[in-house]
Amino acid sequence: MEDIEAIAVLRDPVRRRLYEYVGAQDHEVSRNEAAEAAGVQRTLAAFHLDRLVEAGLLETVSRRLTGRSGPGAGRPAKLYRRSGEERGVSVPPRDYRTAAGLLAEAAEAAGLDAALADAARRHGAELREQAGGPCGGLEEAAALLERRGYEPRMDGGVLRMRNCPFHALSERFPPLVCGMNLALLEGLLGGSEAVRVRIDARPGWCCVVAEASKNNRD
Repeated sequence: MEDIEAIAVLRDPVRRRLYEYVGAQDHEVSRNEAAEAAGVQRTLAAFHLDRLVEAGLLETVSRRLTGRSGPGAGRPAKLYRRSGEERGVSVPPRDYRTAAGLLAEAAEAAGLDAALADAARRHGAELREQAGGPCGGLEEAAALLERRGYEPRMDGGVLRMRNCPFHALSERFPPLVCGMNLALLEGLLGGSEAVRVRIDARPGWCCVVAEASKNNRD
């Protein structure tokens, strides 16, 4: 399915609510859970969920919810989670991803990690000033990161990001792009004495986390 057709699938308000709910969870979602969250009947939720799967926006896994196996354990349930496939539309068509990949490849080959990090840190600082200056703590940091598309979630005392806006590039050029991302968030959040950022890679999450600075924890 073409990207524009896939995105058009979200035009239906029920379908969009289901997609947003499934995408916001840190676990696979059953039809019953999705239906309850969207306030619709299970059969209607199932129809829209499967339409989202057809569009490549969601993907499915099968698992017994009881945790048991063997005879009498029941049939595996069909569960939904957000697809890792990316969709984007540009009218007229543009191909910025290819340009970004070529630039990243050239930067890595030329050893421009430090120069890229410096540029990212400056850009982050500019974004911080546009947002009104340093954030006062993790709550403000989370709101700022949410607006930038990082989908922050608290995990104990650490703020983790479910979405990396540079995911496709970070898969191909991890040290370069993760270093750039760290520097960008240092610029964005680093002006605050209350928050610091660091690398803490975890599969399925952004490589950068934010936490209260040492002085703010003491």
